[in-house]
Amino acid sequence: MAIDMTRRAVFTAAAGIAMSAVTGARATASPGAFGTDLPGIVQTVPTGGRPTLALTFDACGGPRGNDVDVELLDVLLRYQVPATLFLNRRWIAANLELAHTLAADPLFALGNHGTRHVPLSVSGRSAYGIAGTRSPSDAAREVADNQAFMTTEFGRSPGWFRTGTAHYDGPAVAIVGGMGLWIAGYAVNGDAGATLEPRQVAQQLLTAPSGAIVLCHMNKPDGGTAEGFRAALPILVRSGTEFVHLSR
Repeated sequence: MAIDMTRRAVFTAAAGIAMSAVTGARATASPGAFGTDLPGIVQTVPTGGRPTLALTFDACGGPRGNDVDVELLDVLLRYQVPATLFLNRRWIAANLELAHTLAADPLFALGNHGTRHVPLSVSGRSAYGIAGTRSPSDAAREVADNQAFMTTEFGRSPGWFRTGTAHYDGPAVAIVGGMGLWIAGYAVNGDAGATLEPRQVAQQLLTAPSGAIVLCHMNKPDGGTAEGFRAALPILVRSGTEFVHLSR
């Protein structure tokens, strides 16, 4: 009963925050631009004067997205490379034991990758053939439902959000900010949805500018991501590259 009451309190609080964010977003201008590079979307991290990368991995969930790239995780663990993992609610539900293991490992930080894995919009705009949220309240729920779910499962709230497809419009960006979350964009698309060959993934990593947030995927073991990281990480580690979590 105590657990149920705690869950109810978390979801109630999340709903209140979401509705406050919606109220703020309604005061903004029309949707306007739509994409991955808008004001309020963070693409880089501080470097402190040394080569620095922030590796981020999406776990998208759903009928074709609930797999786990075990080889990729093994590579990160072997070289003790920190990364921020953006977990979709469906992926967590399908891999709950592993999700808890990852949450307990200080090598990894967890981010919110949404509830249904859709573009964040207030007018239903689409990306890659995926229809986005259709209203401010729909956009807020896409964020808040998984935020509450992750908070109850892992005992702490993610500080960062990345929506499915990484596409937003202006009011959607305002909604996420109004909920107290930062939006993780990317400066380097490391695996193009896990469609790149290993040599291409390695090249993206080896040529990434210092301070870049790198976007890759951890739920597509048939892609070239793991092999590309296996080739590139030893070189980057030897060169003195610092790998960092996304932090507030």
